[in-house]
Amino acid sequence: MDPSRRTVIRGVVYSAALAVPGWQEIDACLSRLDADPHARIGMTEVETVVAMTDRISTLDDEYGGRMARPMAAAFLVNTIVPHLKARASEPVRKAMLSAAADHLYLTGYMAMDEREDGLAQRYYMKALDLAHRAGDHLTYCTTLRGMSVQAVDLGHTRQAVRLAESASSASPQAGPRMLAFLAGQQAHAAAQDSDRLAALAHLKTAEIAMERAESRAKALGSYNPSALSYHVGQVRFELGDVTGSIESLELADRLREPTHRRTRVRYNAMLAERQWQAGRMEEAVATWGKVLDDYPHVQSGRCDGRVRTLISTIAPRTTNPLARDLHDRAKALLLR
Repeated sequence: MDPSRRTVIRGVVYSAALAVPGWQEIDACLSRLDADPHARIGMTEVETVVAMTDRISTLDDEYGGRMARPMAAAFLVNTIVPHLKARASEPVRKAMLSAAADHLYLTGYMAMDEREDGLAQRYYMKALDLAHRAGDHLTYCTTLRGMSVQAVDLGHTRQAVRLAESASSASPQAGPRMLAFLAGQQAHAAAQDSDRLAALAHLKTAEIAMERAESRAKALGSYNPSALSYHVGQVRFELGDVTGSIESLELADRLREPTHRRTRVRYNAMLAERQWQAGRMEEAVATWGKVLDDYPHVQSGRCDGRVRTLISTIAPRTTNPLARDLHDRAKALLLR
């Protein structure tokens, strides 16, 4: 039987990954940052690293971590590490450390998206180290928050709470958007820990901060009203309000940037699961249908997991023609 498209894509990705620097090589490179007397960098090199990280982040948003991480890892070893070893003025050196830390954080996030969670943690720890050496509180706090997101996702609730609180305490002078970014995650972690009062207090902080941020000139960044609505939905769900959670996730979808395809797959799959849980079967089937429209374009372990959940959830109801068609379509796509 001829291999299908998704099998071919996965084979290409994994084959390509064999030629990409593995963690041991990356770890060794970052642990031996001996100065290279024959190379010197300036702010131009820093700007290049920042721009490349931004480009890879855009690809990750649209296509998922399994597609984008190999180029991030290769760029880290082939370009960023030599820059870290080069001679530079003190401001340039710190700026390069900061840019490298941000790139490591992104690479860790993509590893988490692949469900390579141990690898993601190692990237995150290196990002914390470089951010600390750069005096970069923003990337340091962002990385701690990312570690909390991972812990929530894996059900390590107490660790998620500690990491979210550490991220917040490490950034006492955060602007309103950053404050909302941190408080939203604190709210989600606290709600998963069944701490209703803390969850609602953090959520209120996030909502007030977002109002202040949105009243100013629009800032670039991933935390926006859609992301806040997602956190509201997660808090409501963890506290037992399934209907309220559905409303918040529907709002998050309406507000979401159209290019954030991977997020759309994951969060709309959550929405469909909750619609199904609430007995709104036709709505759930329609939402899952939209998920499957996007899914073939995304290479993401977390999205794969959501489609597997779809299949297992629908399986007992396949006597219904709509459910059976959705079930069969999801199975076919997962095996491609």
